[in-house]
Amino acid sequence: MTTYLESERLTLRPFAADDADLLIELDSDPAVMRYLTGGAPTPPEEVRDRAIPSILAGYERWDHDLGLFAAHEKDGGAFVGWFCLRPLRSGPREEAELGYRLRQAAWGRGYATEVSRALLAKGFAVLGIRMVWAETMTVNRPSRNVMEKLGMTLAESTPTPDDMMAVEGSEHGGVRYEITKDQWERRQA
Repeated sequence: MTTYLESERLTLRPFAADDADLLIELDSDPAVMRYLTGGAPTPPEEVRDRAIPSILAGYERWDHDLGLFAAHEKDGGAFVGWFCLRPLRSGPREEAELGYRLRQAAWGRGYATEVSRALLAKGFAVLGIRMVWAETMTVNRPSRNVMEKLGMTLAESTPTPDDMMAVEGSEHGGVRYEITKDQWERRQA
């Protein structure tokens, strides 16, 4: 399988059509889904029929440069979750979302920060990205901490989507963080 990116401890690769079970297992953990669905798992048929085809179509749409990628430990090959660097479907290619979803076993190990740093470097230095953004719920302090470690700054508060109103902390809304290529370059100097 083609490697998209390597960090110190993880390898990212494109998902394949037969990877649905990895995503089903990830999305079946109530703790992983806490700030996304209130802990409800993603139905397996939704992963197989919608998520996987959408991920694969994204690779084609963005010439395999951007998308959502499976993350595996270099030591032993365990699947730890996914990371994404991708524009909105209708948005400009130069503005990309940074995101991640990790198995509980991978929490607290610095993987989100490590790989996100590598993705920012690839996006800004190689892929022509000019701005990266990330969103999370206001109460999701661990994800906000990662964004802040990356040098991303709070850009705005966002309303809670209607389908997330039952999620713990939804009354506080969400937050959007951003970093531009110029800001990232200044941090590298």
